[in-house]
Amino acid sequence: MTLKVARRGAIPPFIVMDVMTAAAERERTHGDALHLEVGQPSTPAPRGVIEAAKAALDRDRIGYTVALGVPELRERIARHYAETYGVDIPVRRIVATTGSSGGFMLSFLAAFEIGDRVALAAPGYPAYRNILKALGIEAVELPAGPETRFQPTAAMLEALDRPIDGLIVASPANPTGTMLSADELRDLAAYCHGAGIRLISDEIYHGIVYGEPGTTAASVSDSAVVINSFSKYFSMTGWRLGWMVVPDDLSRAVECLAQNLFISPPTLSQHAAVAAFDCVEELDRNVARYSANRRLLLDALPKAGLTRLAPADGAFYIYADVSHLTDDSEAFCRRMLAETGVAATPGVDFDPARGHGTVRFSFAGATEDMGEAADRLRRWLG
Repeated sequence: MTLKVARRGAIPPFIVMDVMTAAAERERTHGDALHLEVGQPSTPAPRGVIEAAKAALDRDRIGYTVALGVPELRERIARHYAETYGVDIPVRRIVATTGSSGGFMLSFLAAFEIGDRVALAAPGYPAYRNILKALGIEAVELPAGPETRFQPTAAMLEALDRPIDGLIVASPANPTGTMLSADELRDLAAYCHGAGIRLISDEIYHGIVYGEPGTTAASVSDSAVVINSFSKYFSMTGWRLGWMVVPDDLSRAVECLAQNLFISPPTLSQHAAVAAFDCVEELDRNVARYSANRRLLLDALPKAGLTRLAPADGAFYIYADVSHLTDDSEAFCRRMLAETGVAATPGVDFDPARGHGTVRFSFAGATEDMGEAADRLRRWLG
């Protein structure tokens, strides 16, 4: 007898994870892999976070917490919005989550019904569309390019042939690193609110910027959902902790979903993360390293013949047009790894329709690795 397998699992893989596996095998067999494929800081969690975790292990049994998170963490996140953005967010609207991934799941389930349509820029983070598909929600991709800095616009929404129920924005964005200005975000938020479109703002790369600071959607909209994470700026990827700023009309739905789906976010991570906001000096040193890596690659990649690069205003990625070299970015990345040991992510992960001629390089690693990667690519492509 053949047992049924649910269709919701028939979603595309997250290709970067496959590249990580291949890079790990290259490292095992050759010992020379350079990891420019994954958006993960090479630094550990801040010292203060580790010390807070040790103290929590000594004093706490690390049991369940309430579904929305421990009060100390939620209060500290609310204070962060006041100190960083000048925005007063009531603690009742702060929800700790199991990474930003948990935040996306909760927001999509709370805000959208099966069959709803949610727009997002392409290229964009692949898990958005894959989670939406698994939940029976239609992802409406908005082809974006250099003319809009790879960001969605109200004009794109107005040009759609059918209405949408939601819009996901990311600033800084993955894979391009581009950002929405304060005015652009304000205009998009106003358009969405007026049209009955739920705005979901991915802000997990806030703090990692190389010019103007990021603007939070919480400062321009009371109806937007904001999602952030301790993984990127706070260098805590494996701690699996994030947070949401939730509009009042979604708060009870999010709480009930969180209770049933996750029980609570990781308890040890919650206790430790309270200290993360007091580690700014250490964290900003990480950002200074990303900035140096960014300068290095923006200088070196054109010398290797890769001249069409997204601006990389923030985050730690460079999105490169390699269409003059290939029309199969997956094969190109496999060959690059096999012949140079440099791992990068093919653009089809972020833009299935147009990503066959693009590649994403992550510069979250050590500066010496970026320099070595640049040298290898120059020799390989030269």
